[in-house]
Amino acid sequence: MTKVNWQDYACKGFYDELIAAPGTPRPEAQMLCDYFQNLEASELIEHKHAVDVAIQTMGITFTVYSDGSMIDRAWPFDPVPRIIPRPEWEKTAAGLRQRVQALNMFIDDLYHDQRIIKDGVFPAEVLAQSVNFRPQCVGISPPHSVWAHICGSDLVRDSDGTLYVLEDNLRVPSGVSYMLENRNVTKRVLPEMFATGQIQPVDDYTDQLFDMLASMSPRPGDDPQIVVLTPGIYNSAYYEHSYLAQQMGVELVEGSDLIVSDDDCVYMKTVDGLQRVDVIYRRIDDMFLDPEAFNPDSMLGVPGLMRSWRAGKVLGQCTGCRSRR
Repeated sequence: MTKVNWQDYACKGFYDELIAAPGTPRPEAQMLCDYFQNLEASELIEHKHAVDVAIQTMGITFTVYSDGSMIDRAWPFDPVPRIIPRPEWEKTAAGLRQRVQALNMFIDDLYHDQRIIKDGVFPAEVLAQSVNFRPQCVGISPPHSVWAHICGSDLVRDSDGTLYVLEDNLRVPSGVSYMLENRNVTKRVLPEMFATGQIQPVDDYTDQLFDMLASMSPRPGDDPQIVVLTPGIYNSAYYEHSYLAQQMGVELVEGSDLIVSDDDCVYMKTVDGLQRVDVIYRRIDDMFLDPEAFNPDSMLGVPGLMRSWRAGKVLGQCTGCRSRR
């Protein structure tokens, strides 16, 4: 049976993260290339089959909207992992942390003094034409001036291998569950890589997410009641909503499960009665979040939710933005 021949691997005319030149793996990919080179073609096919079975067994799906119908499809998965050396990742991670801080400062300034416009850095007409600017948020000051607690930045490589940010998704970033499940699938089909390689773990993501959400609670000292707010089962990212709620051990709720009281507190309807909600990880777009503040026809949100947030009675992922580069 034919084995992988890296000499015949075409990698000219673009930056290849696996191979530097025909027959020459990049140093960080040497172990992976050696592993695949020692496999027969039949074993490669078995690996791909094992991936497909694992994805079906784990129920990893996404919804495709086509011709008005909704189709659940298995998550596409490449069994050859992308390898980023630690020094490059540490530099990238530091840059992304700095970028998120800058984006939060930018959003906070736009909803307050707008100094970036007064200084001539950001054109006023761009803000005036933006469909994402929410006048309802003007003057609101979330704790620590953090508007976007979770950010999804799409990275791309240039022809010389430099990483660039394609866009930042701050309002309702989606996709982290697939990253976590990708790692689990990779562990199943390539256990040798994890036994011998120094691979940075990602298993604690949901623990960190829970701790971050819990730290936002307006009732310090109490066990915070955290919920994940989803549009429902017909949303394309519903798998992720349910996955994150399950992994964090919190309730997955829809808008109809929550009410805002006269004292601006948010409560969740349960079989034992109403329970106070402290933090909401919302996965609903701004315009559908609160029919009192945004789209009055929305059936997905919670009437009075913005009022509660303004009063500091509930905290959560705030109104953010989406920027392209």
